[in-house]
Amino acid sequence: MSAEGNWNLTIDTPLGKQQARVQLTAQPNGVWHGSAEDLRSGEQVPLSDITVRGDRVTYRQSITKPMRLHLVFSLTVDGDRLSGKARAGRLPGSKVSGERVTTTDPEPGGALR
Repeated sequence: MSAEGNWNLTIDTPLGKQQARVQLTAQPNGVWHGSAEDLRSGEQVPLSDITVRGDRVTYRQSITKPMRLHLVFSLTVDGDRLSGKARAGRLPGSKVSGERVTTTDPEPGGALR
């Protein structure tokens, strides 16, 4: 199954669980575009260096909240779920899990869009 779409992610960090929504879009020329939104702070950032090979997805993003970090994600898509790790430099990797967003999915926390 394609990595393309919207994903609700949970990143299990040393500062607690962080919730994000990631959008991945494939262009006809094979280039991928993406963005991420922190669901607590509302910070939106572009994704860079997006690579999709089979069920493997990697990308980079920089955030400023809850602290300034440069993150590298390495994920595996399995149908409408994904899992993997996010790393920030030399810090230990944080577990990432996620589910594809469908038009009937509630927002994290229960409210329907």
